[in-house]
Amino acid sequence: MDFDLQSVQEARDLARAGSIAAEKIATYTDELVDSILRSMVQAAKANAVKLARMAVEETGFGNVPSKTYKNHLASEVLYDFIKSMKTVGVIKEDPINRVIEIAEPVGLLMGITPSTNPTSTAIYKAMIAIKSRNAIVFAPHPAAKKCTLEAARLMCEAAVAAGAPQGIISCVSMPSMPATDELMKGADVKMILATGGPGMVKAAYSSGKPALGVGAGNSPAYIEKTANVQQAVKNIIASKTFDYGTICASEQSIIVEECNREAVIAELKKNGAYFMTAEETQKVCACLFKNGHVMNASFVGRAPQVIAEAAGIAIPADTKVLIGEQQGVGAGSPLSFEKLTTVLAFYTVKDWHEACKLSIELLQNGIGHTMSLHTEDENIVREFSVKPASRILVNTGSTQGGVGISTGLAPAFTLGCGSWGGSSVSENVTPEHLINIKKVAYGLKNCSTVAEDDPTFNYPELNNYTCGSSTASATSLDDVLANASSLEHEKLVQLASSLVLALAKGA
Repeated sequence: MDFDLQSVQEARDLARAGSIAAEKIATYTDELVDSILRSMVQAAKANAVKLARMAVEETGFGNVPSKTYKNHLASEVLYDFIKSMKTVGVIKEDPINRVIEIAEPVGLLMGITPSTNPTSTAIYKAMIAIKSRNAIVFAPHPAAKKCTLEAARLMCEAAVAAGAPQGIISCVSMPSMPATDELMKGADVKMILATGGPGMVKAAYSSGKPALGVGAGNSPAYIEKTANVQQAVKNIIASKTFDYGTICASEQSIIVEECNREAVIAELKKNGAYFMTAEETQKVCACLFKNGHVMNASFVGRAPQVIAEAAGIAIPADTKVLIGEQQGVGAGSPLSFEKLTTVLAFYTVKDWHEACKLSIELLQNGIGHTMSLHTEDENIVREFSVKPASRILVNTGSTQGGVGISTGLAPAFTLGCGSWGGSSVSENVTPEHLINIKKVAYGLKNCSTVAEDDPTFNYPELNNYTCGSSTASATSLDDVLANASSLEHEKLVQLASSLVLALAKGA
């Protein structure tokens, strides 16, 4: 059988089994769901390093220690954050307004996973699916199918061992566009969780189903004049080197002021940054990008030494990131676009007003996602809080801050970009996004006297109108007959209605 046909059939079979499993888990109690989640966390912990190794070996992206922590974040850290969430049964009661909110699961979810975070995204989506009593079937990136398949298998086995139904978590083993399309448009899938390239996310939103998708990031990091430069630089380096920059919330540009430029540069060099010459920057850009500013997948999530060798430039052995100074944004300034690797753009501005303008320009190429700000001035924080980004991170690394490692944001690998970036959500996606909330509402007012009982309903113009009629009411038969001569022919029917009303009053 043709590979595409086999993949489509597999997708259909998994979706059918997942739909059945979704019906069963919809009846589970909160206690049983929690028991299943704890079993999944244990499995993720036992296999965190193994899955990280598999991901690096299969994709070539990132590094094992960082990917191990990603798996840890997607399981143990996430569980601690969501375990007390109310996602089963009655989740809220308003005794004053007499409204009860009840959570119901969506059904079968489709999880699209990227090659940059293949195992952690699978663990994370499986966890939030189970917490909200949904089943999930994964469509993995072809370049990461083995490690994603293994992560899904481990999560499913752990869930079933704790009482979940068979087929609750599954993954397509023969990924193809027809199979992905089948899942997106098939009747069994009720919602799509899309984490991947712009084309895949757009397809999810065009499927005709509810979808939670995310856009590209292009996060600028502004080091304002009052910032603690030493700490800001440490945070930025730690963030950009985490899994070699594969998280879309990672810093893409550093913005400094003229007054702190030299201090920032010195601190960056001290922490392993290599400032490239204009010629070296051009060589690196030639490797990183193709067709303008589309990043070459061969250099996603790579160590700076790998990039430098390919570009034919010499860098110190202990280099952690490559930095190229840029003068503009857009065409002609390729480093002003997203770079999911260990390369940063560097800009110098006169003051925070210029930094504001530049940040907005940079964010247009990753609008709605994330930006970071290093400052001790709360007024500056307020000024930058209006920027078109869903996450404004202050005095922290953009990577760790964006996914909820170093901030109070929800731990997540699906980061909404709001309407700016074409997303249906602007926050980090949690189990609360994967439930239907129905409301039981008791009557509080007498429907037959609502208008009369409402003291704010006061319109004198209605005094001559009767309820249910748009014509003037008549108080007597004489009034009706007196008005008859002035009525036009087409209002005779309305006259008859008024006459009946007058007779009913005993005129």
